[in-house]
Amino acid sequence: MLQPGLPAGRLGALSVAGASGFVCLWSAMALTGWVPRAFFPAPWDIIGRLVELTREPFAGHTLPVHLLSSLQRFAMGFVLALLTGIALGLLMAWFRWVDEIIGPVFEAVRFVAPIAWVPFAALWFGTGIGGPVLIIFMGALPPVLINTYRGARFVDRKYIEAARMLGAGPWRGITQVMLPAAVPAIVAGLRISAGLAWQSLVGAELIVASSGVGYLMVKGQAGLATATVMSAMLAIGLVGLVIDVLLRGLQQSIQTRRGQ
Repeated sequence: MLQPGLPAGRLGALSVAGASGFVCLWSAMALTGWVPRAFFPAPWDIIGRLVELTREPFAGHTLPVHLLSSLQRFAMGFVLALLTGIALGLLMAWFRWVDEIIGPVFEAVRFVAPIAWVPFAALWFGTGIGGPVLIIFMGALPPVLINTYRGARFVDRKYIEAARMLGAGPWRGITQVMLPAAVPAIVAGLRISAGLAWQSLVGAELIVASSGVGYLMVKGQAGLATATVMSAMLAIGLVGLVIDVLLRGLQQSIQTRRGQ
């Protein structure tokens, strides 16, 4: 846990020191030759291969094209989960009967790992875009729905009662009272949801895709191209970091506007 009041500069120095130590240890292990470089590439081998993949096609496409394919699937599954989760969460918070119907089913389904949907995705969609989108959707939905529901349920009941006394129907009550109050909780859940969606995407592409960074890793593994596999892993991590930074910025912006 971070110590309160620790200077930002010191935190940055510690982060750089930790990353540098990891890279130095990795380089030292690679240079000793205990493990063949074909199976344990050095950091500079990974960087060099990453640069090559941006120019030279592998598994049918260059790395940017594979990443674009993955991001398209990610966007479709994530947006679908976002819309579904927010809608269901608000409806469950407003209508008790909706909560009673959907709640038990959702509680059972959300404990099923997203990767467990791979057989159904393969059977229903083959290697088309529908399979990965289904798996991403199942991974991203629970955090969005849970955070929306909890954020809406914690709205002060006096505001809801006031809206009802003023003649506001369910639609206006949900969109003008519950939704604005639940926005901070929804945005907080987006970071978790996006992380799970991106992880689910890579897992799906390892099995039910014909393009994308996961597919690139499969082809690299089949050809014993360890540097290629690790380059794809590095690209996955960097893209995931960018997504998280963007969502963190959105969260901080909303908190600042609300004076939090």
